[in-house]
Amino acid sequence: MTALVYRRILLKLSGEALMGEGAHGIDPDVLERYAREVQALVAAGAQVALVIGGGNIFRGAGLAARGMDRVTGDHMGMLATVMNALAMRDALERLGLPARVMSALEVDQVCEGYAHRRALKHLECGRVVLFAGGTGNPFFTTDSAASLRAVEIGADLLVKATKVDGVYSADPVTEPSAAFYPRLSYDQALREDLRVMDATAIVLCRDHAMPLRVMNINETGALLRLIRGEDVGSLVVSES
Repeated sequence: MTALVYRRILLKLSGEALMGEGAHGIDPDVLERYAREVQALVAAGAQVALVIGGGNIFRGAGLAARGMDRVTGDHMGMLATVMNALAMRDALERLGLPARVMSALEVDQVCEGYAHRRALKHLECGRVVLFAGGTGNPFFTTDSAASLRAVEIGADLLVKATKVDGVYSADPVTEPSAAFYPRLSYDQALREDLRVMDATAIVLCRDHAMPLRVMNINETGALLRLIRGEDVGSLVVSES
């Protein structure tokens, strides 16, 4: 078996990634495909945690712009992340993988509350851990939650899963001439406003020397190649 370069990772998925070609909700085929990618990581010996956004179900910021109270909207968005995490847990368990959802919001009837030491125990016992409910506070994105949890669990790598191959100078879909960055620093990402993650998430990673890989989640097997040391996507580090 190929040795792993990264043994504990946190994978950040957007809620929109679960929609597939749909306009909202969860595509069961896409959910299963992502679950199988995680299954391959666990089979290789990796400890895996996930943070999944809630944009496929609800986006609080959008309604806040139309007059909804921002705190209310953000709480609704956090609940959407719990729904996505429960769906992913179900997909993983149907593949035979033990998984736990841990929420920063108290929803004890459907999942565990987040506790740092218990999360580490789950990972060490081979369970996939899904962190839901964001940070538990309004005004913080799930990118920030992913960075926070990655630092807390001592992850070897934070992976930001996207629909493109990595970090570009502009959206490569609308600007085909956009430059690709195979490696860059967090300060460069902030300075050039590259929208890798939100600024709070980037600063948290930078200040705690948490390496970040931005990659295309739709490339089958790319995650497995990544944890084995292949140069997949874009690497963001404290110093480029």
